[in-house]
Amino acid sequence: MGVQWFPGHMAKTKRLIREQLRLCDAVFELLDARIPSSSRNPMIKEILGTKPRIVVLNKIDLAEPGQTRTWESVFIDEGHPVLKVDSVRGTGIRAVTAVVQKAVPRTGTALLMRPLRVMVVGIPNVGKSSFVNRLVGQRSARAGKRPGLTRGKQWIRVGRNIELLDTPGVLWPKFEDPEVGYRLAVTGAVREEVLDVEDVARWLLNWLLANSPTALKKRFDLRALPGECADLLDLIGIKRGLLLPGGRADRTKTAAALLKDFQEGRLGRFTLDET
Repeated sequence: MGVQWFPGHMAKTKRLIREQLRLCDAVFELLDARIPSSSRNPMIKEILGTKPRIVVLNKIDLAEPGQTRTWESVFIDEGHPVLKVDSVRGTGIRAVTAVVQKAVPRTGTALLMRPLRVMVVGIPNVGKSSFVNRLVGQRSARAGKRPGLTRGKQWIRVGRNIELLDTPGVLWPKFEDPEVGYRLAVTGAVREEVLDVEDVARWLLNWLLANSPTALKKRFDLRALPGECADLLDLIGIKRGLLLPGGRADRTKTAAALLKDFQEGRLGRFTLDET
């Protein structure tokens, strides 16, 4: 999949992260548990350097549990604390404060006198807003602006011990591996306007046919599956009543509906990245 771009807001976000990182004690790196490797922005890794990093595997409710445990071990072996969360339902959120405090040793008077400051980074649609909102809950209070912050940026207080700085989601300029691009597209990290939705849906159908054909049969009440993805997409469109004049399947609408089903977990729990 040949998607290549670097919009101005993404370049601006990269600069913002560089500028604000010096004010932070640690970083929450949010990853999509369905694509823990593909959702890891190599540009962010370069920017963060040796800053203490806590890997947050978000959307665990949509990922295959055994694979999530395997990926957790991978990141722990890299030396990073790991949180497994479902930010929508709140699963795993209670462990956050303890993990942060353990990851950042409080040395020096200045650090003892103030909350820990943690930046939140991640690709678009990885669930950063849901994560921040779930952390903040009803105890939140916006802290005052800090010197050096971009105008309008504020620290968000979480209880007494943590302040968060959220950042916009950012992708990198070019996907060297087309498979990474497809995984990002299938999980909703890439805007549909820059995609060939039918192409992405065909990739997903190929993956499901190879890894979980039963999920397709169950979701769309199919006894048998055509061998060609185009035929399967047509069959799903007819089953869903997504038709063009004359009764043919509307492939564009069917592709969009299929991707939405996957992104919302209606096809099951899947992890697309292999360790």
